[in-house]
Amino acid sequence: MFEQRDQIRVLRASIPAFDCIPGCHDCCGPVLASSEEVSRLPRKTAAQREQALADYNCVHLGENGCTVYSERPLICRLFGTTPRLPCPHGRAPAVMVAPQIDRQIARFLIEIRQVLI
Repeated sequence: MFEQRDQIRVLRASIPAFDCIPGCHDCCGPVLASSEEVSRLPRKTAAQREQALADYNCVHLGENGCTVYSERPLICRLFGTTPRLPCPHGRAPAVMVAPQIDRQIARFLIEIRQVLI
């Protein structure tokens, strides 16, 4: 697990940030995340997870947006920073994620065990 945690840290640092539209949560649907990422998040009950899935939301979406923003998974951080996952409102960082980093993240996500959150 230590190696995966280090990979996640390096990949997170390679994803540019940008300002979203306040109150928007269009990217906050159910997502797949690595077991390592999920282990950092608060546990939710089965009922909470079922309700979030029924609403097609992330179980960590609260009234004011993401309740786990600082620990959000790679896929959430990548949204809007690559042509593969464009923001529906046209928001993006000044410089998109580098193509080689985008490929590295995609490969990482394919190679690891993922959990639906």
